Amino acid sequence: MEAFMQFETIPGGVTAAQGFLAAGAAAGVKYRGKLDLALLYSEVPASAAGVFTTNRVKAAPLLLTMEHIAGGRARAVVVNSGNANACTGEQGWRDAAAMARETARALDVEEKEVLVSSTGVIGQPMPMERILPGIAAAARELGRTGGGAAAEAILTTDTCPKQLAVRLDIGGKTVTVGGMAKGSGMIHPNMATMLCFITTDAAVSAGCLREMLIFATARSFNMISVDRDTSTNDMALILANGRAGNPEISGAGEDYRLLRDAVLQVCVHLAREIARDGEGAGRLIEVQVVNAPAEKDARLAARAVVASNLVKAAVYGLDANWGRILCAAGYSGAAFDPAQVDIFLGGVQVAKDGGALPFDEEAARREMETDTVRILIDFKDGAAAATAWGCDLTHEYVNINASYRT
Repeated sequence: MEAFMQFETIPGGVTAAQGFLAAGAAAGVKYRGKLDLALLYSEVPASAAGVFTTNRVKAAPLLLTMEHIAGGRARAVVVNSGNANACTGEQGWRDAAAMARETARALDVEEKEVLVSSTGVIGQPMPMERILPGIAAAARELGRTGGGAAAEAILTTDTCPKQLAVRLDIGGKTVTVGGMAKGSGMIHPNMATMLCFITTDAAVSAGCLREMLIFATARSFNMISVDRDTSTNDMALILANGRAGNPEISGAGEDYRLLRDAVLQVCVHLAREIARDGEGAGRLIEVQVVNAPAEKDARLAARAVVASNLVKAAVYGLDANWGRILCAAGYSGAAFDPAQVDIFLGGVQVAKDGGALPFDEEAARREMETDTVRILIDFKDGAAAATAWGCDLTHEYVNINASYRT
């Protein structure tokens, strides 16, 4: 991935930006006492954009949100964990609409200004008798310090919340971008299986906001893989309420690039955290492809390597099996000459010009024992680059998914 500007990180997540409130409530969707209902609210109308799963099977709340966000405006997002409300027929649509309606009532906004998201078990009816009171409870708890509770409430098999906020200057005004995400299993490129919610107090048109989100998603969430499964509920949403007071960003230019890079920084951080927290994972895998003919080729190869079960298993077993890396790049569809490729595990070169060379097996093993296993693939045939992230494949992944419904 080409270098982009980095900005100061600050605490606060989705409520770091001016004019945003959030809360988390324990509605008892699947487990008693667990935060499982999140509410995010902009005090003023906001531009909004979203990207959604490419799976042909789409959950009711996702379809409803696609409909509501079509006008490019929103005020609130309501999210439940524990139940995906997917493959639930007409009742699922009615339940998603009821969540929007109850949120609109509690916040005194229009129903079409509410975006709805769900995550959890597929094919189970929604416990609306618990979810609707949970929405009301979350609305009562909305506050500037509620970002952490909201980030916890959207988790399923995740082991920790994922959030970040950054601060920058645009047009002489301080602008903030914050985000939270969930994802641990069913993670794979193509709007990777996860949920992400981003806020900013920048003034920016809905069209520009969508362009920025697509750009950032392609280089972050669509560059991660845990298990090659793409879900029914994935979405990334962004709201911009203009509270920072900067001149509105409505086209390409320096202000556009600054805000785009800030959104990208938040998305890359959250994507890495999702990959690091993959179900049962012990290590983060970072695959960087450099000197490729085009960015498309670099992205294809990096994604294929990080998604390879054979590579992931080799990392788990601390086996410097570079042949699996080159093999995955080879079937990725990327254009490159196999006879030119160099491969490195951390600081240890394990292949040169597409073939074997003597290397220190113990040194390579030490590189694979680190918290982040870095794989560098040099095509030596251009100037393009891309980075993808994943995790090792462990016995615990099987244990988790063998009993997910229970």
